[in-house]
Amino acid sequence: MDKSKRTFCKKYLFRQIQKTVEGFGEGFKEAQQRLTFDDFFESYESSYALTLAYPDDILIETARQHGIHTEGRGKNEIIKELFEKHGGYGN
Repeated sequence: MDKSKRTFCKKYLFRQIQKTVEGFGEGFKEAQQRLTFDDFFESYESSYALTLAYPDDILIETARQHGIHTEGRGKNEIIKELFEKHGGYGN
């Protein structure tokens, strides 16, 4: 019996299982971060300090420079999209 093949299979299988578990853990962590991010912007009360920090005219101009549609949208939505595209979540 060729033990080198058996050893290779055991090591390969172990590495594949380890990579799968690590990938699942990373995906789970990313999903949790996304939920926390979405919850933060869901209500005005939770993101009050952030939305208050941006004067309306500067926020609108910044959003337009980044190609974000602002017409008929609240500050929370605009700031959330800015974070998603250029600085917060997902980068």
